[in-house]
Amino acid sequence: MSPLRNPALRQVDRLRRIVPWAVVGLVSAVPTTVAVSMAVDLIQKRGRKTRAAPRPGTFSSTVEESELDIYTDGATLYEDMLDAIGSARESILMETFIWKNDEVGQRFIDAFNAASARGVEVHLIYDGFANLSVPSSFYHQLSEQVRVLRLPTVARRFWRGPMRHSGFNHSKILVIDDDVAFVGGFNIGSLYARHWRDTHLRSVGPGAWGLRQTIAEVWNEFHDSGEQIAWVPPAAWESKLRVSANLPIHRVYPIRSMYLNAFARARKRIWLTTPYFIPDQQLLHSLVEAAERGVDVRVMVPQESNHILGDWLSRGFFEQMINSKVTVLLYTASMIHSKVATVDGEWSTVGTANIDRLSLTFNYETNVEVIDRAFAAEMEKVFDSDSMHCVELGSEWLNRHRLTKLAERALVPMRPWL
Repeated sequence: MSPLRNPALRQVDRLRRIVPWAVVGLVSAVPTTVAVSMAVDLIQKRGRKTRAAPRPGTFSSTVEESELDIYTDGATLYEDMLDAIGSARESILMETFIWKNDEVGQRFIDAFNAASARGVEVHLIYDGFANLSVPSSFYHQLSEQVRVLRLPTVARRFWRGPMRHSGFNHSKILVIDDDVAFVGGFNIGSLYARHWRDTHLRSVGPGAWGLRQTIAEVWNEFHDSGEQIAWVPPAAWESKLRVSANLPIHRVYPIRSMYLNAFARARKRIWLTTPYFIPDQQLLHSLVEAAERGVDVRVMVPQESNHILGDWLSRGFFEQMINSKVTVLLYTASMIHSKVATVDGEWSTVGTANIDRLSLTFNYETNVEVIDRAFAAEMEKVFDSDSMHCVELGSEWLNRHRLTKLAERALVPMRPWL
């Protein structure tokens, strides 16, 4: 029988033609959904007032041989980042999501140029999609000696592997001389300096190695051997400071597993802060299951974030959480953008990944996990301070209007794309 007359072979041939286009459609749905969401936000946010964010302070601890500082306001963080850039002697590596062309953004441009002029090797990575509104002339101010990668959402090799060659660069890391490293939720811009409550971590010492390695891996995947960042050995094989980095180019997404493992081990408490809470069912179940076995599970999210659509999608989970004894806290003072958690006063994480599918299965993301009681105690102080600006949802939420519940259910199909 001719292959063309064999129904089974015809079906296989048809699938071979359809599947690649289906994959392309699925991948392109992510940036399309994000773009639509951003447009909705711009319209809805016109009437909102920008408020100054509370500033709980800077909290410090020492883990092994690394000095750690927890930043809770952008103004202090940016000054210390710029000081570190100004003191760089050999190398500067930075990876960021949003880099605004404003006063703060310009200070970073000037600092990188000054470092390069005194002989420091500078490598910078920023996301192409997130900075579409920033004129290219802003980045063209960087000197020719500064090496820059504008990471595209869809790379040229997209057709060879749609899932590998797409994804937003959502990591925010700065590494100076392989010894000082910053990571967390803060983007670069004046808005974030005063009006967003966010959290960033600085590590001075051997803990910087994993963050340096993360930037180097991304950079090297997009450059030939002659332009790559050289490998350096870690100070120790095992550490209480571990870096989990999502690298779509390798189809590696360990941050989700990091959270699931920590939640599964919880015996006493899970305190989680995230700006966008749109978990998959396994992550949601891990929190619910922990609460039902007696763990004090608290999830803090902004009452009003910068993404209205994300807020509505988050609300669709609250009823199940409240009924399962998970405490839902709405942060009211400003936009809270922190991506942090502590478990049992022993394990903590600070990083760039939100609790949503976009961060956990699509983006380039970086989280540091710290296994240390003293550091966890400092993180809990931050959570307690933020809790003072929260309202706890209770029975009144369960009795919300039927139309509100209907709107929440109508948005359920959008959950996989955000």
